[in-house]
Amino acid sequence: MKLVSIGDSVTLNSDLTEIMDKDWIHWRFAHENTLIAEINVTADSVTVYDDVLDGRFRDRLKLDNQTASLTITNVRMKQAGLYQLQCGRLLKTFFLSIIEEIPMKEGDTVTLNSDLTEITDDEIQWKFRRGNTLIAKINKRADRFTVYDDVLDGRFRDRLKLDKQTGSLFVTNVTTEHAGAYELQINRMSINYFLAVYDEISVKEGDSVTLNSGRTEIIKFEMIMWLYMNEVTFIAQTEPRHNNITVHDDVLDGRFRDRLKLDNQTGSLTITNITAKHAGRYVLLIERGPINQLFKAFRMSVYSE
Repeated sequence: MKLVSIGDSVTLNSDLTEIMDKDWIHWRFAHENTLIAEINVTADSVTVYDDVLDGRFRDRLKLDNQTASLTITNVRMKQAGLYQLQCGRLLKTFFLSIIEEIPMKEGDTVTLNSDLTEITDDEIQWKFRRGNTLIAKINKRADRFTVYDDVLDGRFRDRLKLDKQTGSLFVTNVTTEHAGAYELQINRMSINYFLAVYDEISVKEGDSVTLNSGRTEIIKFEMIMWLYMNEVTFIAQTEPRHNNITVHDDVLDGRFRDRLKLDNQTGSLTITNITAKHAGRYVLLIERGPINQLFKAFRMSVYSE
């Protein structure tokens, strides 16, 4: 899975070092089974089809003619989804997921932006991931706009408002009960939002810090995911089906190399020998199936002597 924020660029790496011995290379937007870029090695041609699908990729595609990696710039919601690279017998898939992070303070009004200028789809759903709970729904064809503010013991009561033109959702007078992960679903596309209350942590350069999950143990089949939100990147996670623990310490130019340790009992993450490059925002998600069981956010500052 590739994670990106709205407006960012992302590169889908082919992992090919050269393409001289390949006849052709195809990139498809798999949700619509649509060809969006190709290289014909024999004809020495590189082509991007950025006017397909109502122009959603217009001026956003760049294909590397040496490696065949595909870069998508200024990503919007319509670019989220499944991509497929086919090169001879090689077949690779990439899922591009959009994540938006929104800081909050108690009493604020928060806007979860749909990234739409106008609703053209028949149905839009907003979910609060804890409990996979539907909190708002739009049926454009029936001109029906509904908020379900009495769910989850009424924590959203009188706090939800839908924009009838764009489908954006407003949450008013927020409290810590409203922090967590939200999901907007439009057809097969989705955006995930993290409404975050940050635990502030200050660490001296060279020291270690443990970002505490708040758990004494992880329940069977739960998945733990730690993200470094400054650049929206997974840095550690577990795979419950195979009982695996993975730290991605070579990401982001290796700034976390040999510095990460994930506690397999509690899910807490320890970062050692901290430098200024490790300052920033960290998010913990603990999921079991489609239900978000736990969400925590940390903002870490780093100081020298």
